[in-house]
Amino acid sequence: MPHPISDEEIFDISRITGNATDNTKRNLGDPGSFFQNRRPEEIRAPIFGESIQRRLKVTEISVNKKPEEDKKLEGRVVMELDVEEDMLNGGGNIHGGCSAFLVDVCSTLALAALSLESNGDLYPSVSQSLNIVYHSPAQMGDKLRLVNTTLTLGARAHSARTEIWNVTHHRLVVSGTHIKMAPSIQMSAL
Repeated sequence: MPHPISDEEIFDISRITGNATDNTKRNLGDPGSFFQNRRPEEIRAPIFGESIQRRLKVTEISVNKKPEEDKKLEGRVVMELDVEEDMLNGGGNIHGGCSAFLVDVCSTLALAALSLESNGDLYPSVSQSLNIVYHSPAQMGDKLRLVNTTLTLGARAHSARTEIWNVTHHRLVVSGTHIKMAPSIQMSAL
């Protein structure tokens, strides 16, 4: 369940379009804070990709009827991010691992949006698989738009699709599908 938002944590959600509630926009609109608030207390050092998470700018959070099946809903979260040096490979393009990380993190927010809007709660999940297709490069300074749409939000498995678009050069950079599942229950030490 998301932690209660304090006055200090409230940020301006007016820049986030979409039909999601203000509560969902507050909980998910700052990805860096969203993920930081969900890590174990004993982890105090920066985590993998934290600086990139903090630069993600959410522009839309929506939940709509699926075009293919109007009895089902889909979550949609759109973000923007400029390619910076810490995202590059040796050839000066966005690193494939960074792209996969973005698919993982950003698709998770679309699943969280659908969960919050449908159930009013968040359920823990872990990655089961990522399928990534690399279409074209993105270079330092290029603006990216990350469009994330849920596919399923079932009792055992959740899935979402991400497209990373290069706004600067008007082309698709990466597409990916992310499948998540409920985490295993930890067994106590014998």
